[in-house]
Amino acid sequence: MSEAVEICDVAPRDGFQVIKEPIPTATKVRVVELLAQAGLTRIETGAFVSPVHVPQMADTAEVHRLAKVGDGVRLSTLVPNLRGAQDAFAAGIADIVYVFSISESHNNANVRRPVEASIGQLGEVIARGRDVPGFKLRANLATVFDCPFEGTTKPDAVYGAIETVLGFGAPVEFGLCDTTGRAIPDQVAQVCSTVLERFSGGGIGWAYHGHDTFGLGVANALYAYQAGIRVFDSAAAGLGGCPFAPGATGNTATEDLVFTFENMGIATGIDLDRLLDAAEIVAEVPGGETGGHLRKVPRRRALAAA
Repeated sequence: MSEAVEICDVAPRDGFQVIKEPIPTATKVRVVELLAQAGLTRIETGAFVSPVHVPQMADTAEVHRLAKVGDGVRLSTLVPNLRGAQDAFAAGIADIVYVFSISESHNNANVRRPVEASIGQLGEVIARGRDVPGFKLRANLATVFDCPFEGTTKPDAVYGAIETVLGFGAPVEFGLCDTTGRAIPDQVAQVCSTVLERFSGGGIGWAYHGHDTFGLGVANALYAYQAGIRVFDSAAAGLGGCPFAPGATGNTATEDLVFTFENMGIATGIDLDRLLDAAEIVAEVPGGETGGHLRKVPRRRALAAA
């Protein structure tokens, strides 16, 4: 169990989106560049969503355009519908994260439409994406484990949604999202192992997106790893939380996840010292709710342990 992992930092999107005061575009660009310099090969720069409901994301196209990163770094953007995807394509962004919820209640709160309608629009995004050079798709399934309105999610609903998306016939990476941070490690292991067994092959990728509401973010990621997941979402400084999931707190801190994996002999390709520098910049942004543990440890001790 020592296969390397790939970590996608979502602080510039999932973290910044909940901050009400406008963050300067230059600050966002700096964070993206520092994360890339630390060795992150995948970063979510923002989202093409309604500026009325999530005004913090209004400069996503500019952040994506201005950020200078290496050729091996994937900069992706989240979209909740066809309109968002079209705006991303028009801005020259081909790496798309399309989100919909398994829970009807959360999907209506988050993207204001039934789940079936969201999945239908994903099919249209895939159809249009085939004509976009470099098109890459992640389908983020929110509330895979728990819904803030309906409680524990039934696994069969997750498997059914995956089957429907696969029917569109395009290679896709699925993000299994613990939107509220209420997932329990054995629950994560069961769902992750089941999807890998039922839907293996065909160019399908799998990722785990966790929050740390109950302090189980790292533990849940490790159980997902043991189940076979090799791509993980996290946020520098543990910033973030879904504005449409009451009670959800920050994402699992990237630095905590890197520290844990590296000390287990699982390569991340990330320089922890430089990552902590980036995390400190993220933590300094006014109005954010940060989390994680490693930043509280004296830097010398944290790096010596790693």
